[in-house]
Amino acid sequence: MSRPRISIRNLSKRFGDHVVLQDLNLDIMPGESMVVIGQSGIGKSVLIKCILGLLKPDAGEIFVDGEDWLKFSEDEQLVHMHRIGMLFQGSALFDSLPVWKNVAFALLQRGADEREARARAGEVLAWVGMPGVEEKMPVELSGGMMKRVGFARAICHKPDIIFFDEPTTGIDPIMADVINRLIRRLHREFKTTLLSITHDLTSAAKIGDTIAMLYQGRIHRQITPEQLHSDQDPVLRQFVEGHAEGPIQLQEGGEMSSKEDAQI
Repeated sequence: MSRPRISIRNLSKRFGDHVVLQDLNLDIMPGESMVVIGQSGIGKSVLIKCILGLLKPDAGEIFVDGEDWLKFSEDEQLVHMHRIGMLFQGSALFDSLPVWKNVAFALLQRGADEREARARAGEVLAWVGMPGVEEKMPVELSGGMMKRVGFARAICHKPDIIFFDEPTTGIDPIMADVINRLIRRLHREFKTTLLSITHDLTSAAKIGDTIAMLYQGRIHRQITPEQLHSDQDPVLRQFVEGHAEGPIQLQEGGEMSSKEDAQI
């Protein structure tokens, strides 16, 4: 059996007294599309930020291709980050740069020839269905167009691991399906290892080989998309069916907690 591309062991992170991740374990295999689901504010983005080195976990290990990323120096981490692509929830385009420079940003940062970088940006923009927009500014784009430009930027430097942070948030259902199809096409054509986080169950079922539910700081359940509506785990069922009553209870501030921890 092959070694995981990404292996997370006993990862923990808290902010003050608030525990976000607690002894979390997760393996993502080469070429796998893993989707992590869970309520808003449960720690999905914190998980990705810990992997990317944007947040330092309190404890645990993160291995990528067998190397412990938490032991890298800042310079070593920057070198290894060239293998990573990222589509941010809000696209995170640079307002002062034209589309092509946004898309080719990673290449330009590495000193790539501008003509070659622009040509590569044109290739990936055409791949995401947006040819001819290279000279437009982000302010001229709709939300769906910005999301696709962000997608093009994530793949422009040919990474072999890509993270998607809520890829369908903030766009209409038709454009969401366009993004889901692009993710599946990317996975199918290039066998890229993908990690997506979302609370959009339609998206999760379309883009994931494996769906992992984050709950109480840990991976509570791992299932296939086909099991999403048949698995009878009570926590998963409540989340999938959208019931206010169940193991997961609302607190006064609107945050979700386990029924066992709720104050009666």
